[in-house]
Amino acid sequence: MFAKLLAALGLLALAAPVTRGAVHNVTVGGPGILKYDPEFVNADPGDIVIFTFKQKNHTVTQSSLDSPCAPIQNGFDSGFVPVADDATDFPVAQFQVQDTNPVWVYCRQANHCQQGMVFAINPGDKFPTFQSNAVGNNAASSSSAAAATSTNAATATAPATSQSVVTVTATVTVDGTTQTTTYGSYPGSAAPTAVSSQDHVVMVGQDGALTFSPSNITAQVGDTLTFRFVTKNHTATQSSFASPCSPLSETSTNGQVGFDSGFMPVPASASDFPSFQVTINDTAPIWVFCKQTNPASHCAAGMVFSANAVESGPNNFGAFQAKAKATGNASSTASGSSPSGTGKTNGAAETGLMSAGALVAVFAAIAGALIL
Repeated sequence: MFAKLLAALGLLALAAPVTRGAVHNVTVGGPGILKYDPEFVNADPGDIVIFTFKQKNHTVTQSSLDSPCAPIQNGFDSGFVPVADDATDFPVAQFQVQDTNPVWVYCRQANHCQQGMVFAINPGDKFPTFQSNAVGNNAASSSSAAAATSTNAATATAPATSQSVVTVTATVTVDGTTQTTTYGSYPGSAAPTAVSSQDHVVMVGQDGALTFSPSNITAQVGDTLTFRFVTKNHTATQSSFASPCSPLSETSTNGQVGFDSGFMPVPASASDFPSFQVTINDTAPIWVFCKQTNPASHCAAGMVFSANAVESGPNNFGAFQAKAKATGNASSTASGSSPSGTGKTNGAAETGLMSAGALVAVFAAIAGALIL
């Protein structure tokens, strides 16, 4: 894999101009930090922007000024790059500036964009507008953990006071069916408000089994799901009830992207386990599968998970798992799965994504070689 990547990079180097531009270093995240540092840079054509990913799990995804928290068509995307809390070697993504036009970027993890985690190249005087648009975009996110679209009808069901939190009921559409979701909110706002949150730890591949444990939970808005990978090489990839073994990004008809941990190889002797965290944005059902297909489909073996499945209805966890098993040995749409027990335990398995020759995601050692 790396031999092919290096060969491709060699061809790019031959085609590139001899003169190299300036290098702009940008730090992505960090312990308790939801921001790019710096938040924008001014760069000339040929300059290189190197994004260094730190804790926890972020992306560098191209968007637009008017829709900061949604990916643009054919834009670049690093993919999720999870980094362990104790990591000392950090993965990077490299972007070469093509012209002086603005380039808008956001993190598509959960609601990081809506919390202001955005970045720009050559924004002029528009960066405050871009960030303001992102923070005000609470109703729609390409990385929404709930994978649902909300209608405009949201009504408070409890009297509003200046200090209390009320219950809001909204209609959402999930997999083509209308459902009702509720969440807490401060009076006068339909946006979710977490009164207290809980972290739900889900063990992935515990004791060598092809399972998520627990496999079905109920979570509230503001809660988090922490997928802890303890053996072999698995993923936590969002799908849909209708297509359990396919990533949501490949089956959605309304542009939903969904989350994906990427492959998380864990050596047999590991004592420090990588994890991947998702924030719950509403109470619509969340469907998850493992997209490993080596030597056979884990999803087809029943390795699926759900949060807030409506157990009293037809779209319950048991039905979801049955649909997954019915796919037999059909491959999930994942490709390039690495064998169990290889790679970095921090799960930074993304090795390269590029749009129009602009973005190459590589580990720090390779990036360093490119900018010598």
